Amino acid sequence: MIATQPTRVAVLHRHSAPLSTRARVEATLASAKREVLVVSSLTDTVRGRLPLLGKGSPRPGVRYRVLVPDEARTIPAMAMRLGSLALAGADVRTVADAPADAVVIDGELAVLPGEPSDLALFRLPSVVNTIVALFERVWPSAVPFVPGGLPEEAELTERERAMLTLLSAGYTDEAAAASLGVSVRTVRRLVSGLMSRLGARSRFQAGAKAADRGWLADPAC
Repeated sequence: MIATQPTRVAVLHRHSAPLSTRARVEATLASAKREVLVVSSLTDTVRGRLPLLGKGSPRPGVRYRVLVPDEARTIPAMAMRLGSLALAGADVRTVADAPADAVVIDGELAVLPGEPSDLALFRLPSVVNTIVALFERVWPSAVPFVPGGLPEEAELTERERAMLTLLSAGYTDEAAAASLGVSVRTVRRLVSGLMSRLGARSRFQAGAKAADRGWLADPAC
């Protein structure tokens, strides 16, 4: 997690009225031109304070990437919000632990949770670049969030069953891809769908839940 304290040089705006600051952040999001990065731990102290792209849908022509913990898949309200963002064009992924709590707009402005309940805005390159670097380090291995999906009782495909077996055995994405003869991207898409169906917070938990349901058993047995 980033433990950056705002300084007089770095902070652009800081107000005692959270709504005023939030309105300014949402206005900035609405005027984004290139890319918006959102990374959030979704902890109780952060949830509801750090905006997930504001109140509206992703802005046309702007790339949106959202990174949140795997547990977001099991929180109904959050899963619904993430699903709506994904359907609207945002690229949403989850990881075991989010490395920061921040929003970066067009690679120039960073928004971080302030104290006690406001938001702090930064343009200092060292702050913005540190957040972006942390985001990019985790992003490639994050699991895509697939909105909707098949019902839990839907029959598994042979590939899904094989993927679950590898998950329960602790295979990495690369090892699973090699074993199945598919790309790493395909593995991550399979994992995302299976985690959503199982309500799992992690890949290992998905394998464990699948075993509990008998999904790992050979259907011919």
